Amino acid sequence: MPHVRRAEYPKVNSTYVLEYVEVIHRHHKRTPYAANTFPVETYPWYCDNEGLFYYGAPLPTQGANHSANTYWSVYTSSSNPLPPRGFNGSCQFPQITRGGLDDSWQHGNDLYGVYHDLLGFLPEKYDPNLVSFRVTNNVITSQVASMVTSGMFGGEAQQNLPLHVQPASIDSLEPAYTCLAASRNFSAYGVGSSDSGWTAHLKATADLYANLDTICGVSPTDSGFHISFDHYFDNLSARLCHAKPLPCNASNPSLCVTQTMADKVFRLGQYEYSYLYRDAGPRTLEYSAGSYGIWVAELAQNLRDAMHASDSASAGGRTSSGIRYRHNIAHDGSVSRILGILQIEKMVWPGMGSEVVFELYKRKVDQQYYVRVLWGGQVLRSSNPTLGVLDMLRVDGLLSYFDRLVGQRAEKIPGLCSL
Repeated sequence: MPHVRRAEYPKVNSTYVLEYVEVIHRHHKRTPYAANTFPVETYPWYCDNEGLFYYGAPLPTQGANHSANTYWSVYTSSSNPLPPRGFNGSCQFPQITRGGLDDSWQHGNDLYGVYHDLLGFLPEKYDPNLVSFRVTNNVITSQVASMVTSGMFGGEAQQNLPLHVQPASIDSLEPAYTCLAASRNFSAYGVGSSDSGWTAHLKATADLYANLDTICGVSPTDSGFHISFDHYFDNLSARLCHAKPLPCNASNPSLCVTQTMADKVFRLGQYEYSYLYRDAGPRTLEYSAGSYGIWVAELAQNLRDAMHASDSASAGGRTSSGIRYRHNIAHDGSVSRILGILQIEKMVWPGMGSEVVFELYKRKVDQQYYVRVLWGGQVLRSSNPTLGVLDMLRVDGLLSYFDRLVGQRAEKIPGLCSL
């Protein structure tokens, strides 16, 4: 997906000084989730060209016993009569694939090419006092982070590098915290609901569903595949992203999903995300603000801390936080909620690597702060009149907008979420 790259980056004029950057993006391409595979997959999927490293090590390492660099090697046993769900082969479902790892490295390298090479903002070498990386409790985000950091800082990133992660029960980045009010709101209009705005497209595509079910061996009563196009979208797009053939029927190999059918699924998936996060009206903003409000409040506080740090440095005082660059690796649901909160003009299903960047600037002439938001490497346009084109908006305007939704330090979230 398009992201910040030197060739297309819209550079700000020299009257502004970049003070802080926060990036959030979806992980890169992966195998499908096991729940999204078909009852019988007609060909295997191998991942022998990569290793997923899982190990622990004592800290500090100096003077301690050293750990081996161990990685998982997926296999099936001849003594185990049970077939794995979905694809045979040597992959986890999901895992970031070799192509996804390479895309992750390139993503990091492109960001470094802008924020270090072009703007001189990032340090040449990794510095934990200036740069921070964060992941969710889903291991695929850590798989991406290992390559992003290497793409940015090369050999320096091969040193021990912390990936910040919140406790699984309250992780705001994924998000994983409980918000009953947001969940009830979503269940009233979204996936699985009987709201006519949601069910209309499912009824209108009954013939497409029937054809897909017949070819792929999916039961028409399998609710996971029929309450939305999510499962079919994930399965078919993962194949095409890795140059694999579309599926054929296990009993009749001449009966296959066509590209035309796959394209219909992809268009319907785009429709669903647009409906869920924008087109269903004010309740989409209520849902996103409730379920992602804590991360938004964290972003707002990071902007405030960066301004305080800059002002303190200008006055010769001590800074409250030296972090200048934060990098969050998350999921499609994370990025979707951010786009919903920003009320993006044209909502889409965020593809692999989809990226939102918040840039904080100080204008030299008046020492005031301004924010720019980039989506896919270009300035984001909001349909909210307070936000509009998010290009050098006074930061107070964005912070006030966030505060009205979720409160400073997310003080409104316990009430919004009925906690």
